[in-house]
Amino acid sequence: MTEEEKKAAEEESDQPNEVRMSFTDHLRELRRRLIVCALAVGLGFGLCYYFSKPIFRAMMLPLLDVLPEGEKLIYTGLPEAFFTYLKVGFWGGVILALPVLFHQLWGFVAPGLYRQEKKYLIPFIVFATILFGVGGFFGYFIVFPFGFKFFLGFADDSIRALPGVQQYFSLALKLLLGFGLVFELPLVMVFLAKMGLVDAGLLGRNRKYAFLLVFVVSAILTPPDVVSQVLMAMPLLVLYEISIVLVRLVGKKKAEPSVMAEEETGV
Repeated sequence: MTEEEKKAAEEESDQPNEVRMSFTDHLRELRRRLIVCALAVGLGFGLCYYFSKPIFRAMMLPLLDVLPEGEKLIYTGLPEAFFTYLKVGFWGGVILALPVLFHQLWGFVAPGLYRQEKKYLIPFIVFATILFGVGGFFGYFIVFPFGFKFFLGFADDSIRALPGVQQYFSLALKLLLGFGLVFELPLVMVFLAKMGLVDAGLLGRNRKYAFLLVFVVSAILTPPDVVSQVLMAMPLLVLYEISIVLVRLVGKKKAEPSVMAEEETGV
């Protein structure tokens, strides 16, 4: 192979593979990855449904700790507990399969990336999983106790709280998933910076609009009480500031090669 052929092959390898894939190929790739995701969730569902009772018991602990002594959750419909345990198994399977889901997501978009961008596969999977877990733990250990104590504070001699199994699971799941997703903010911002869509200056100039959006998102993802909304908004504001710092670091790293090239060429 001549030097010209080698150079042409290297340039071709640096181009996104997306241009060499037809629409039908994309559909086949999407179907294959969806099947892998479904199998991973299915295996996770089987495992989590087997342990659904202890899992749900762990989810109930923050509420049981603030309930009056001897109080328990109730269910009024006969199939309510059964379907709740099915949901516990399903969503537990989804969370358990998150590394596989993130891997398949990255694998689907990878053909459209350059070769140097594909090296972020492992860091993407690791940090996406870790950030989601940190968000879930923050909601469980910090938000749940304050939020449930606030809700139960309205009970008195004439009003008694009788939380239902399905109602509680829906609320807890919404909060856990919400906090898990919002804690992905730094990773999303870094990814957008790598794509050249945002920079630190843009994020800094639009900080006031971002703060407004943070409280809107918090109001949507949390119950309609000020305590839960503030407890979600505060870490989101901190994560936004962290995202600005990370994007600035990414921007510096991207700018260094061009500066070095200019110095070498003397331009």
